[in-house]
Amino acid sequence: MEPINIYINEKPLVIAGMHTAVNTAYDDAATLITPDDEEIEQTIALLDKQQLPVAIFRHPDPAALFEQVKTHFTIYEAAGGLVTNPHGEVLLMFRRGKWDLPKGKLDDGETLEACALREVQEETGLHAVSLSHKLTETWHYYPLKGKKILKHSHWYRMFFTGNELTVPQIEEDILDIQWIRPENLGKYMQYSYQNIADVVLKAGYTL
Repeated sequence: MEPINIYINEKPLVIAGMHTAVNTAYDDAATLITPDDEEIEQTIALLDKQQLPVAIFRHPDPAALFEQVKTHFTIYEAAGGLVTNPHGEVLLMFRRGKWDLPKGKLDDGETLEACALREVQEETGLHAVSLSHKLTETWHYYPLKGKKILKHSHWYRMFFTGNELTVPQIEEDILDIQWIRPENLGKYMQYSYQNIADVVLKAGYTL
C-alpha cells in the first residue's frame, strides 16, 4: 500500500512498509520500525507538541500497523469536495484563519457521496453541483472535549455548472469564498492545511 500521512498539528506521521519509498523531504525523519503502543503514543505527543517535524513508522504489514495506530484516536468519518467552475477556477473557503475546502462529518445512514454533496451545498450555498470521481482520502488529528479525534476525510472531484452566487455558511465560521485561478493556488496553499494541499496536488494542480 502507498504510505499514509496522518497530520498531527500539521506535522506528518507517515506509515509505510519496510521498503516503501516516502517523500524525499522526509529523508532525515525519525523512523521507528514496528513501534509498540507506548512508542506510538509518545510519537503522537511529540508531533502534537511540535517537538518533532515529522515521524515515520515502518512495518512489514503497514495496514495492520495503521489499524493499531487508529486505536489511539476516536475516528470521525467526513467527506467533501474540490469544486471547479466552467472557467476552471477552484473554490476555496476562508475559515478559522485558513483557506479550506468544503467538507463535513458523515451523518448516520448517509453515503460518503451524499455527505460530500450536502456539505458542499450547505457550506457554499451552491446547489448546481455535480459529483464526479473520488480523488483521495486524508487523515488529520484535532483535540475535541478531551478526545483525540482522527478525521478520515473522503474527497471528491465536483463541478459547478450554475450561475448562483456563493453564500458562506457563517455558523460554520466560513467568512469568505473565492474562485481561484489554478496558477494562483500555490499562494493560497501557503495559508492552508497540509491535508488540503495534498488534495489539491492529487487533483493534478501544481503548487
